[in-house]
Amino acid sequence: MCLGIPCQVDSLVADQAELAWVDVAGARRKVSIALLDGEDVGPGDWVLVHVGFALSKLDEAEAQATLELLEGMNKAYRDELDALSRSDIG
Repeated sequence: MCLGIPCQVDSLVADQAELAWVDVAGARRKVSIALLDGEDVGPGDWVLVHVGFALSKLDEAEAQATLELLEGMNKAYRDELDALSRSDIG
């Protein structure tokens, strides 16, 4: 499964117009914004990032909803693993 992660743009890379610094779950990463050619991207904007490339811009509500969904999926997965580890099928 491939996932795009909503990230908020922190700043643009001054000497490289096709790169931006984004916040990824509290970590700062440099990503390419080259695929967003023609879009106005700046600090505070939300972008959908997959393997280091911003694929599209998102509004904040969509970004937050997606992050909540992803966090819920992770919790559901952890809960399922926990339940499986406690099961006793004999």
